Amino acid sequence: MAKAKSHYVCQSCGSVYRRWAGRCTDCGAWNSIVEEAPPAEAAQPKGLGVGRGTTLKLVGLADDGRIDPRLETGLPELDRAVGGGFVPGSAVLIGGDPGIGKSTLLLQALAGLAQAGRRAVYISGEEAEAQVQRRAGRLGLADAQVHLATATSLRDILTTLDDGPAPHILVIDSIQTLYADTLDSAPGTVAQVRACAQALIGFAKRRGTVVLLVGHVTKDGQIAGPRVLEHMVDTVLYFEGERGHPFRILRSVKNRYGGTDEIGVFEMTGLGLAQVGNPSEMFLSDRSGDVSGSAVFAGVEGTRPVLVEIQALVAPTQAANPRRTVVGWDSGRLAMVLAVLDARCGLGLAGADVYLNVAGGLKIAEPAADLAVAAALVSSLTDRPVPPETVLFGEISLSGDIRPVAQADARLKEAGKLGFTRAYLPARTKAGQDAGPVRAHGLDGVADLVALFGAGETD
Repeated sequence: MAKAKSHYVCQSCGSVYRRWAGRCTDCGAWNSIVEEAPPAEAAQPKGLGVGRGTTLKLVGLADDGRIDPRLETGLPELDRAVGGGFVPGSAVLIGGDPGIGKSTLLLQALAGLAQAGRRAVYISGEEAEAQVQRRAGRLGLADAQVHLATATSLRDILTTLDDGPAPHILVIDSIQTLYADTLDSAPGTVAQVRACAQALIGFAKRRGTVVLLVGHVTKDGQIAGPRVLEHMVDTVLYFEGERGHPFRILRSVKNRYGGTDEIGVFEMTGLGLAQVGNPSEMFLSDRSGDVSGSAVFAGVEGTRPVLVEIQALVAPTQAANPRRTVVGWDSGRLAMVLAVLDARCGLGLAGADVYLNVAGGLKIAEPAADLAVAAALVSSLTDRPVPPETVLFGEISLSGDIRPVAQADARLKEAGKLGFTRAYLPARTKAGQDAGPVRAHGLDGVADLVALFGAGETD
């Protein structure tokens, strides 16, 4: 019998090669191709033949009450991020930087479900049982009845779970530590991660268990392992946060049972993760209203309106290549706004160092922040503060026009709740009927913004 030849697999994207190469031609990663031995291949029939029939049921698509309700963890911020609670039989992947609080969050969620009478199982492949118990003691969860085990063998885990009643929720911390003994490769490789995830997802669908998989991330912030892992699961969550800030953002980037880009906001404390019911107030708590280069952006994350401070600093420089430093926003988007302000308004920002920061550690992706960013830049350049009772939102086009954005009413309502009385927004926005105390002022283009804040605002 001929010996099975090994193959080479990219650990970033899962591409397979016949020989080793220094760079993956599919994803461009360097030194990511590793030799792996193929699994034993079963004899394949020459034709498909006749398979077993599948029973088809004629059912209505409406929820008639027989579908199992979602599992609520007792953490409203977590439940919001996944669409109102975990769906039985779903597979959820959660990733984040080391030490960001993934294990703490999941342990708190399991404790809440266990206290509600649910069967919760926590399997750790990285920590001993005593370490998990000590963490639970620090979090005040020592009385929660959670089934705990330390294991890395996929076969042992599935055998244990199938022997007895199915758990309502299962946490695997982490998927990169598991291994299937049918594969001749190390844990964490593409083949192992894919095989272990597929088996656990099959268990979730078969037994109706919610399976939460913790995933490591690369230096770029992406979940390590094959990209197909994110396609296999039902929900993908990212736990975000800056090292210097106590705030943590749980963001849903994929959800088959709810909306994407929904967020849950937490604060890391000595007793674990505390929920933040009003993130807008939290992000603006330390704001000083009489400083130039600061503007308040009325944004929307999923279905939740969030107000956040945009900070900008424009400083003269003699360097040939001025610095562009961005934290919490897209650097390409900043370059576009600077180019529009230079080309359409002649501000001369091309020869200055520009620093931009989103306060509180929140990462903004929507283009509606263009107007607030432009206002902060103009305010810093002219050294004229934006009035503290003002919020801004709107998308800037390359022509210099300000385009309307969605959910304007929700943004204005949130601003009114926090005491803001004035809003600058695109002139063609159909909003303002229920804005309450907030007076909406429309702007046609960036020239209007520069004329407003460049020369000083008037009532």
